[in-house]
Amino acid sequence: MATSGTLRIGELSRRSGVRPELLRAWERRYGLLEPTRSAGGLRLYSPADVERVRLMRQYLADGLAAAEAAALARRAVAHGDGAHGDGAHGDGARPALRASAERADLAAALERFDEPRAQELIDRLLSIATVETLLAEIVLPYLHDLGERWQRGEVTVAQEHFAAGVLRGRLLGLARGWGLGVGPAAILACLPGERHDLGLIAFGLALRARGWRIVYLGPDTPVETIAETADRLTPTAIVLTAVTGSLLAPVLPQLRALAARHAVALGGAAAHDPAVARDGIAALADDPIGAAEQLSRRVRA
Repeated sequence: MATSGTLRIGELSRRSGVRPELLRAWERRYGLLEPTRSAGGLRLYSPADVERVRLMRQYLADGLAAAEAAALARRAVAHGDGAHGDGAHGDGARPALRASAERADLAAALERFDEPRAQELIDRLLSIATVETLLAEIVLPYLHDLGERWQRGEVTVAQEHFAAGVLRGRLLGLARGWGLGVGPAAILACLPGERHDLGLIAFGLALRARGWRIVYLGPDTPVETIAETADRLTPTAIVLTAVTGSLLAPVLPQLRALAARHAVALGGAAAHDPAVARDGIAALADDPIGAAEQLSRRVRA
């Protein structure tokens, strides 16, 4: 139910820093605002509407698509996770992220095949944390732990595949529109034979948060395809990854030729091969967030 409002659209625009035309579009397309009507029929907005707009702007800045940003903003205010009014977060701060507990809750949901609960938890996390914080504090540590527990036989293949599939789908949802904009462009792909791309997707999201445009070619990509795409698009960087180091040697001559024409960087276990540095290929950090910052610094230098 809409809270009784007192603010006209111009005042809402002034408080939120968003043009009236865009506010009306968000209301019409996504149901972001819940105005009431004055006796004379004027649309009046409440502090809750101001908070939904603030959250919408934050989520858009984090790289979320508009529809998802609006849904999360509505849910956050409805559940009291926002910072409007005179509540505990009236200074605009987000509620604290309890990373260990949140990670355990998400693991429990995924490993009992409860996707609705897992999606609900991710929605909540996105209402209190940036995409990069979600990756650094929740998703990437969980995936690392999941892989180790799978190797020890503590989770089944089905549980590991299900959890990775749910998280991959959600991260790709957050990636919608990551090729838009005017920043530096990066082509991302896994080396031939490498089908694990969750780390690469996380890396792409971290790059996007730093203003990059992403051209994502995905798992198991032939080097010829990567080269053709790079020659056509002339990206700022090509970033390739392989969790399995043995996948590098068969394609190293092709990568050497590619690096002669374009800036090429390598992530994953393959980046630790001594041949990489000798062939003019940059080796990136194992951590996707750190690797994104590393590549961004190289470009700024």
